[in-house]
Amino acid sequence: MGWQCTGLGWPDDGPVLGWRRSDGAGRGRKSVLAYGKELGFRAEGERHCSGARGNPCPVMAVVSARSTGARCPECARLDRAHSVAADTIADDPRTYRVYLAWFGPGMVKVGITRESRDAARLREQGAVVFTWLGRGPLMAARRTEELLRAALGVPDRIPYARKRAVRGELPEAVERVAEVEVLYGRAAELEGSGWPEALERLPFEAVDHAGVFGLDAVGAAARVVTGLVDGGVVAGRLVAAAGPDLYLATSADGVVVLDARLITGWVLVGADARAGLSVPVVAVGGGGVQDGLF
Repeated sequence: MGWQCTGLGWPDDGPVLGWRRSDGAGRGRKSVLAYGKELGFRAEGERHCSGARGNPCPVMAVVSARSTGARCPECARLDRAHSVAADTIADDPRTYRVYLAWFGPGMVKVGITRESRDAARLREQGAVVFTWLGRGPLMAARRTEELLRAALGVPDRIPYARKRAVRGELPEAVERVAEVEVLYGRAAELEGSGWPEALERLPFEAVDHAGVFGLDAVGAAARVVTGLVDGGVVAGRLVAAAGPDLYLATSADGVVVLDARLITGWVLVGADARAGLSVPVVAVGGGGVQDGLF
């Protein structure tokens, strides 16, 4: 019996890896990751579907080593059907928040998340800076999101490769916040002209995640892992994390990015943290599976 990785989460102020037993029995567990600590593991066997909505895949289907989704077609369909992005839960009674998220110069998106999740969704996406815009019912939040996309000329998703490519050369915090504040001001001017009455506007309060992610202490990464293989080892010192990305300092390859979505579904066992890499890598921005997270 081994432990299957269920992915990287950001429940509080730091990254956490989730695990469940490969036989599906018992309760899962969490591993809190700390910057400056050594991290090493080896993949075993085949990669299996991570299931849907917190439940294991009933057939434990084998999935591609290069897929960031880590789900078989049926589990992916079930997961998508219950997501906010699918627009299939119009009668959801919970409160939602609309936000502006900044990932790099000229790289801002608008989105919504459940209020009960607080800023976890922003950390999961790797948002360097964000501010809330408003709160209210789901459909009011959805209409506001569409209004802002059109009025501000900002998207509701950004290709993940673009986010990763700019992290090593971010401007100073004051410049990051200023860009978000300008867009917030433009959004506030729309209140009364299309802004849904049911959505309460929230005051500007920029939150900068560069320190939480550890980005101030790490430069640009040169390589990114494209997938694991049976027996493949990933090891190094964790120096930063942003969204699903773990930044590992290795002796032979410098700082290497591991997208934790690529380790979801694998059974992982401990390995010598000095072992380095024995998995496929490419230059950052040079290919590989780097999309799929808004």
